[in-house]
Order: sequence, then C-alpha cells, then structure tokens
Amino acid sequence: MRIFLAGIMQGSLRSASMHDQDYRSNLRDTIPQYLPEYEIYDPLEFHAKSLSYETRQGQNVFLHHNKMCGEIDLLIAFVPEASMGTAIEMWEAWRHDKLVITISPLKHNWAVKYLSHIVFEQESDFFEALQNGNLRQQLIKLNAPLNPEWQNK
Repeated sequence: MRIFLAGIMQGSLRSASMHDQDYRSNLRDTIPQYLPEYEIYDPLEFHAKSLSYETRQGQNVFLHHNKMCGEIDLLIAFVPEASMGTAIEMWEAWRHDKLVITISPLKHNWAVKYLSHIVFEQESDFFEALQNGNLRQQLIKLNAPLNPEWQNK
C-alpha cells in the first residue's frame, strides 16, 4: 500500500527556489510508526534537483507524478498556502477514487475543501490524530486499505 506525499514546493515563488521542505522529513519519519502498512513516496526525495531539470525531464517527472497520484492508495497533501502542483496531485488522486488527506489552514479553498476526505488545519493536528489513533479510525471508516490487526499502542 502506498502513500504519495504531496505538498508545496515552489508555491508562488518567482525565483527558482523552494519553500521550507522540513515537513516532508517530519511526515516520512513519523507516519511509518503509526501506519506501518504503507510505503511512502516523496517526490522530493528522488528529485531534489528538479528545479534545474531541462524542459523534457521536468515535464516527464511532472506528468509521471500526476499519473502516480491516480495509482496510489492515499495522498497526503501539505498545503500551507496555495500550490498549483499540489492541487493537481490532489485532483488526480480524488478523480481516481483515492483517499486525500490535507494539512492546510485554507479550509475555504475549493481544492482543499472539495478534494479532501480529511482536513487538518495544522501539521500538529495531523500528528496528534496519527499518534492517538483517531486518524486510523477515520481511515477505517473511509475503507482505506489497512492491516486490521495492527493497533496503535
């Protein structure tokens, strides 16, 4: 079972730079402790130099990642501010009937509001629900693929 870790990279930055990406390692390090049945795919882990890719390589990676979002089991999106790439990834997951969990304060943003099955306003809210088992219970109610014998301790 696979999680696609979506989230803001460039956002609305005009320069060839990225927003802080620490959220990715926080999620990659913590999720397996509570959802061990999932393998996490983090695009940045495999494409850290993506801002310097030539056009064809960048386009191929972009389109491949969008395709992946329709094939995974669960997409977790980190959206502290609007992110066109993340919105496309959320759309691809949602339109292929995959579960979308979003961490975002943008509760009125239509991509967040209408493409998410579960929304957490802050990263700390997500981690609390992950650690206390509430997220697992919500995923069970949404028929997420989970190992029913595994329980949070």
